[in-house]
Amino acid sequence: MPVSIIVHGGAGTLTPERLEITQEGCKEAVLIGWQILQRGGSALDAVEAAVRALEDNPNFNAGVGSCLTAEGNIEMDAGIMEGHTLQVGAVAAVELIKNPIVLARKVLESPHVLLIGAGAQEFARQQAIPTCTFEELWTERQHNNWLKARGEQNKEGEGDEEDEPRYHRREIARLAARPTREEQLKKSAEGGVEKKHGTVGAVAIDEQGRLAAATSTGGIHNKYPGRVGDSPLVGCGFYADENAAISCTGYGEDFIRLMIAKRAADFVAHGSGAREAAEAAIAFLGAKAEGTGGLILVDRHANLGFAWNSEHMVHAYISSEMQEPVTGV
Repeated sequence: MPVSIIVHGGAGTLTPERLEITQEGCKEAVLIGWQILQRGGSALDAVEAAVRALEDNPNFNAGVGSCLTAEGNIEMDAGIMEGHTLQVGAVAAVELIKNPIVLARKVLESPHVLLIGAGAQEFARQQAIPTCTFEELWTERQHNNWLKARGEQNKEGEGDEEDEPRYHRREIARLAARPTREEQLKKSAEGGVEKKHGTVGAVAIDEQGRLAAATSTGGIHNKYPGRVGDSPLVGCGFYADENAAISCTGYGEDFIRLMIAKRAADFVAHGSGAREAAEAAIAFLGAKAEGTGGLILVDRHANLGFAWNSEHMVHAYISSEMQEPVTGV
């Protein structure tokens, strides 16, 4: 059977300087998943590996490079699902875990579906998933976005000490002064405005016809501590069954209200093609809500679909009839 995989790096408005670097990151991630599929590996392994690559890339808002909460903390969500068994694993509001998708995969292999906060952290310890430091997740780009969101004029800020209760002001200033991994790859736009929903995701089908979907995110800029979006919620930010696998990116609250991922799968179940189903789900989003976003989809015939109503949705895909992956925004 033909195999296919598609990844996305988030929807929204990207500054011109970041269009190329995010497409390259998606291309690298999709090729990692593709190599697994070509070796006869499972779709589940492929989407986990692709999303893990995006989490490791500081140019995306997931894992390394996640955005900061209103308290200056980093809280991450992730979810993964296998279509033929309907096994699901998800985590929400986890801290100091470099690859939340790996933890979500461990939850999938457990009796549970969704673990959050302290319970998810303890589960990670039991599964021998190491913690990382805040410094390993922090990037100057996201720190600057946080400062802009809070209306501050410089990296160190001018408010009271209470403005940064979770991480000491001197530590943040020290981090802001050091070269970042992101800068080693390519300098981001300075002073540009980036309005982006930062979920990353992957969907795939393997030689056995098994479908899988995965998502991961750092959430939204300056979010309320404990806020959970659609990314770890099955049927909202991701879904996979015998008909299709979907990963979404956008304004999470609306994707939750409308259960966009499951809705897209249902369109396929009722006879729509992959592209038609993706477009119909995003059209429904546009008709029922003001939030924007997009999704990627692969159906049981290995057809790929994607659609968005934001300015950009960076993505990359490859299937059996293709020699090289295609990228786009």
